[in-house]
Amino acid sequence: MGLTTLLFVVFISTSTTSGGMCCATGKDDCLPRNFGHGSVVCECNASHCDSVGSVQLPQEGQFLSFLSSKAGSRLVRGQGPVLQNSTGAALRLTIVPYQKYQRIKGFGGAMTDAAAINILSLSGGTQDQLLRQYFAPEGIAYSVVRVPMASCDFSTRLYTYADSAGDYSLTNFTLSAEDTEMKIPLIQKAQAMSPRPLSLLASAWSAPAWMKTSGALIGKGTLKGHPGGKEYKTWAHYYVRFLEEYRKFNLSFWAVTTGNEPSAGQMTNYSFQALGFTPETQRDWVIMDLGPALHASQFADTRVIILDDNRLLLPHWAKVVLSDVRAARYIHGIGVHWYLNKLVPAELSLGTTHHVFPEYFLFGTEACAGWSPLDRGVKLGSWERAEDYAHDIIEDLNHYVTGWTDWNLALDLGGGPNWVKNFVDSPIIVDDKKDVFYKQPTFYSLAHFSKFLLEGSQRVGVSSSKASGLESSAFIRPDGAVVLVILNRSEEHIPFEIWYPEVGFIPMDAAARSILTVVWATQ
Repeated sequence: MGLTTLLFVVFISTSTTSGGMCCATGKDDCLPRNFGHGSVVCECNASHCDSVGSVQLPQEGQFLSFLSSKAGSRLVRGQGPVLQNSTGAALRLTIVPYQKYQRIKGFGGAMTDAAAINILSLSGGTQDQLLRQYFAPEGIAYSVVRVPMASCDFSTRLYTYADSAGDYSLTNFTLSAEDTEMKIPLIQKAQAMSPRPLSLLASAWSAPAWMKTSGALIGKGTLKGHPGGKEYKTWAHYYVRFLEEYRKFNLSFWAVTTGNEPSAGQMTNYSFQALGFTPETQRDWVIMDLGPALHASQFADTRVIILDDNRLLLPHWAKVVLSDVRAARYIHGIGVHWYLNKLVPAELSLGTTHHVFPEYFLFGTEACAGWSPLDRGVKLGSWERAEDYAHDIIEDLNHYVTGWTDWNLALDLGGGPNWVKNFVDSPIIVDDKKDVFYKQPTFYSLAHFSKFLLEGSQRVGVSSSKASGLESSAFIRPDGAVVLVILNRSEEHIPFEIWYPEVGFIPMDAAARSILTVVWATQ
């Protein structure tokens, strides 16, 4: 029997008083900066940035660990022996490999206009350093990049690619300078750094104003007429034209969504770009316009993802669209945003949707911290936000979601630019005056998933010997590695052991509020 590997990713914790900061003593160490929000960020410039590097599998009988904590550790490496006998820990987490669920697509973030502006505000060397952190082999293995089709709130101006009124043939369709001079060159750089093809995901915020009932890009409004009419057909053709133009730059898209947050375009006085759809009009647009347009084009293999909105709209939205086979045959997945998740349980929304429509993948298409009026904007060093990310990702993964896409790849110290001042947080914050960027705790929270859950990894069962404060999710990768993710948000440390039957035991102590990744190689 050949050597297989068990890889355990563990989200655990350390109280604010237990343990010191990691110090920048070497080229791969975090240079910590404390801005008074409970934990630290890691400062990076052109010549220095902490990195976990390319993770090599440990020798048989050994495990590697990678620790991130509220106390300041950031993917700090450790090593120890795998045990053949139980430690007698009161809590045991057992991997159940014969319980098999969904497979992972990937993790990533969005190359918005704002993200591109911030990355390009840095010197060339620091730009490359930032992109390496996400996409290079020594980085955190991002494989998904969401690309807004024209402007969104994280732009500095309002525009689409077809702003000439009455241009139903899209003769004047033109990519913007934001695409050709900013987003596209950066995506090309990221692709060159990545050891695997990036999965690009396109989302549109609004159709051109002249095609809409409101005559404006922002606020409440839908396409004029009805599905099958000239506005709806032109809007479908707009998608094909976008894909054609990006292909000229050797960039192909894995998927398109049917539009960002269609519910927003049904809200009176909504403050930025939106295009309203009901599930019924979205279904009929796919049937009559978008589906046939993509199918007849050179992009017939591009995945179509519906909803691209909050999960509280599920399962109703999916039932309306996917119960009609004429629409369902063009559709591959369902995109969900993380906002307002506390209003509806994951099992009621995601779980029910999967059980009714198991052949359609669920995919997280947007999330960010700092969006709530009660907790607004950038908080440099917030560990609570890292925990919010980890909790949401684990909950999503345990309810059949196949990937998770963060929002802006990088923002400035104020959480922008954003033309409507809808400032939020990002895993990387840029300070262009100092030519540095800060990697937030949320960056490391994502890293504990994205670095280890390779495409094709399959979720498997985890059994806990008793109730505890730990949240967990486990996967077997295509290379035989097993990934266990554990989150402990409590202030109490929790001793436990991990058991994979016929393999061995790893003793662990889940200190309060830390993140730990353990890699275990066995026969």
